[in-house]
Amino acid sequence: MMSGKSYSCTACGHKSRFSKDRTYMDDGFDYLCKVVLMGDSGVGKSNLLSRLTRNVFNLDSKNTIGVEVATRNTHVDGKTMKAQIWDTAGQERFRAITSAYYRGAVGALLVYDIAHRQTFENVERWLKELRDHADNNIVIMLVGNKSDLRHLRAVPTDEAKAFAEKNNMSFIETSALDSTNVETAFQNILTEIYKIVSMKQIRDSNDDDNSPSSNVQTIQVAPTDNSMPRPKKCCNG
Repeated sequence: MMSGKSYSCTACGHKSRFSKDRTYMDDGFDYLCKVVLMGDSGVGKSNLLSRLTRNVFNLDSKNTIGVEVATRNTHVDGKTMKAQIWDTAGQERFRAITSAYYRGAVGALLVYDIAHRQTFENVERWLKELRDHADNNIVIMLVGNKSDLRHLRAVPTDEAKAFAEKNNMSFIETSALDSTNVETAFQNILTEIYKIVSMKQIRDSNDDDNSPSSNVQTIQVAPTDNSMPRPKKCCNG
């Protein structure tokens, strides 16, 4: 079962991407991850986010100005993952503003509209921008949104799937309107992020642990004062 809440960010909000302050610690999560939504204006990014976090679809949804952030918790392998999901503006005039927000992301949902081919053709440009600004190991999922408009389909599923495979991305088609695959898309990308992070922590722990026992994974050195709260783990470290 996933739970979520949304809030607006300010221009300096990116400073709290992986914050370990008490506000976040009191939420009781194990990993804090930043995931970005990318794609042209009008492909349905904001409605995907509102459907996921509030189970709401707005037919009169307006273009996002700047960046909107929502949070969502999910459980993977017994761990609680808190995802900060960033809805980046798709309009060209906002690209210079939002490019900085790709940095620090560990996951990205690259969204196009299956009924508008130009939005799919622009995916390659968005992918280049993402890889120019984000970490090399970022997990990327290609999302064909508005699958409910199958009678107006302009992008064949097989073509999109082949493009995703060629560019080392997973692929799914969703509909924010009728909720098809929305939960699945987010659950899948967070599960993939968790697997990568877990493997990295195991490798790092094995490299650092010269003691006879290798059962304990040391992620960070605990505070000297036992009364102090232990820091949370975050998805890019």
